[in-house]
Amino acid sequence: MARRPEGPPPPPVVQRVRLRFAKRGRLRFLSHRDVARTFERGLRRAAVPMAYSAGFSPHPRISWVGAAPTGAASEAEYVELALAVEVEPAQLQADLDAALPPGLDVVGAVVAEGTGLAERIDASRWVVRLPGVAEPELRGAVTELLRHEVVEVERATKDGRRRFDVRAAIVLAVCRAGNDTCAILELVVRHTTPAVRPDDVLTALGVVAGLRPSVPPEPTRLEQGRLRDDGTLADPLAPDRNDAGRLAGRSSA
Repeated sequence: MARRPEGPPPPPVVQRVRLRFAKRGRLRFLSHRDVARTFERGLRRAAVPMAYSAGFSPHPRISWVGAAPTGAASEAEYVELALAVEVEPAQLQADLDAALPPGLDVVGAVVAEGTGLAERIDASRWVVRLPGVAEPELRGAVTELLRHEVVEVERATKDGRRRFDVRAAIVLAVCRAGNDTCAILELVVRHTTPAVRPDDVLTALGVVAGLRPSVPPEPTRLEQGRLRDDGTLADPLAPDRNDAGRLAGRSSA
């Protein structure tokens, strides 16, 4: 007979809250695993009433979506928390933000409604500062990249080294105004498998135009969301805010 954990089952999930948080400053060098561990410690410090999985090693029910790579800053990371007690999202945001280290900053919280969070995210908008690269050099390299229909790069993944096309994932690549010693690249990139990251795009620029920055680039994710026809991204938490507003309107009527 299979062993069963002793004691009562964990409390059921009564609420799900979706958070948007930023990864800033030196904390951009945290791996996703480090971010997850830091969040779990923060949740305990903030006394967030998490729901837990069943089994011999219960763990808080946390769902991550589209984590930024190690070394990249981000203003748009998302996570969903399953809770055993209903809370006010604004209070949870304030309590958790206070419990996390500076640089992991909770910037939004909503009660989850409707479709899953992952279904609302299929692209990211990035800005990449390139110290040591002049704007004309970057502009020429971007023009050359966009002339190609396929640009393959190779990168180590968890399944070993893989060769994949970067160009198909690029929706937008624009050289923004910088200065003589630091060019700025703006990207909108579809989420693909394997994920096309800013460093992959820079590798592609090296392949087609010989652009190889001598100083480490500084990528920051500005947005994640569903790609619209005009190339902009829809806020993945907007449907939850709209549903909450409609419910509030009905209750006050």
